[in-house]
Amino acid sequence: MKTAAAQFAPAPGDVEANVHLVSRLIRTASGEGARVVVFPELALTGYELRLIAKDPSLWVAEDDPRLGPVRDACRERGTAAVVNCAARTDGERPAITSLVIGPGGELLARYDKRHLHGDELDLFTAGGTDGRFTLDGVRFALATCYDNRFPELAERARTDNCQVYLASSVLDAENDSFETVYPVRARDNGLYVLLSNVVGHNEAGDCRGGSAIWGPDGAVLADAGAAAPGLAIADLSL
Repeated sequence: MKTAAAQFAPAPGDVEANVHLVSRLIRTASGEGARVVVFPELALTGYELRLIAKDPSLWVAEDDPRLGPVRDACRERGTAAVVNCAARTDGERPAITSLVIGPGGELLARYDKRHLHGDELDLFTAGGTDGRFTLDGVRFALATCYDNRFPELAERARTDNCQVYLASSVLDAENDSFETVYPVRARDNGLYVLLSNVVGHNEAGDCRGGSAIWGPDGAVLADAGAAAPGLAIADLSL
């Protein structure tokens, strides 16, 4: 199964523009054979926490009509997409959420980030359950940025018979996770790990891209490079 980790610079607070960027990247990745594409944390707004908190129109519902172009791209190309966004909850705060849109345009899964960090703690609601979905007989686990600092998430994924671990993140150029977290989660748990990171400046700082895919031995299989939009694509032996 070919998979892709996408990176781009989201337009701050412009859900519609980012939906179209995501849709275009889905089509590009599927053109190279990708069956699953994962996108960065808060891909539909950018990592602009205060902007999101004060403007509920930026919060996305599971059945949000603004996601129509993403559903259409997935349906047309037979590709699943993991789209991270600020999502509505039953409470007064949004969650940082990965919505998994299936190859038929359907919602396969929702995962709300469990481990919030910094200003997120005051502005968002944390999730309470792990994220899972199955496609073509392959079981996937979901995680978002600071989640990955907690090894038990990947350990539970392994115990739950997941083979692929999909991480949506926002990592600045000084972050050591590229070397000390993602390859370690892969190697310690025998998982394929996909990291999707943003490029450009946001509230987290200057982000370097570096989206990548690691094999179960911790070796890099693909790297999207630094500081430019693109894709890391690898054919996983599943």
